[in-house]
Amino acid sequence: MFITTNPFAQLNAESPEIFTPGLMQGYVILMILFVIGGTLFDVWHKKSAKYFFENAESAKKKASRQLGSAEKRGLLVKTITNEVLTSSEFSNQKRRLSHLMSMYGFIVFVVTTAIMIFGYADAGNSTPAIWPILWHLGALSLAAGGYWFWFAIRVDVAAEGKPWNKIAPRADMFILSLLAMSTFALLWSISNGLGIFFVLFILATTILFAGVIWSKFAHMFFKPAAAYQKKQVWADGSREGLPDMPDLSDPAIHEKFPDIPTYMGKNPPNMGAGIRREAAKHY
Repeated sequence: MFITTNPFAQLNAESPEIFTPGLMQGYVILMILFVIGGTLFDVWHKKSAKYFFENAESAKKKASRQLGSAEKRGLLVKTITNEVLTSSEFSNQKRRLSHLMSMYGFIVFVVTTAIMIFGYADAGNSTPAIWPILWHLGALSLAAGGYWFWFAIRVDVAAEGKPWNKIAPRADMFILSLLAMSTFALLWSISNGLGIFFVLFILATTILFAGVIWSKFAHMFFKPAAAYQKKQVWADGSREGLPDMPDLSDPAIHEKFPDIPTYMGKNPPNMGAGIRREAAKHY
């Protein structure tokens, strides 16, 4: 059954002289180098790291208190569990679920690909069934989350009413190459190694990893760091340069802003549903 078959070992069995384990392993290493090189170029070209560290130094000067090591570790754990593992920053739960399906599907797919290529690519080795099963499930989760996002959740589709087939090549390179990679990987496996699907799978994978400098791939490395820094600046009192929220019950504040007791008191007037009148369709 295809779901328990290692497609890379099958590829080696069909063409052992061409698709050797060494060739497949070299391709994986090349893709890793593309990601590292593309990310470093992105950091240099956009000066992301320079901005990040300058912003951190500026926040330290505005801080009203110093954070202890235990508090910093707590913020780091909170960042990992909230922003990284569960993507709690998404208020739109459909967008959040789509993101989690895509993210975990991608991780499982990539990890099991590496395991099967570096450990079981030789047709003479027997691959434990768990790895190809997880490989197929990862590709399926990635495809399901990605297609859901592409057809129904993208902000320009859901909120702005633009057609799903309106493509911006550079902006959409990341999601489209992800979808192509997972789709053609599944079709390649289901079709019992049909050559055209394998070629398209390799092409999509190469575009995904070699196109880091033109896609949003690199943002996944900055997102956790930015989320952690944001938690720090609000905990140490620098508040990203924003003013402190005054005590709204303070008479001096009432005198300075006479409308506060009326609109923010115990019994504010009913001003309608406002932005809650219609559920948000964006992120």
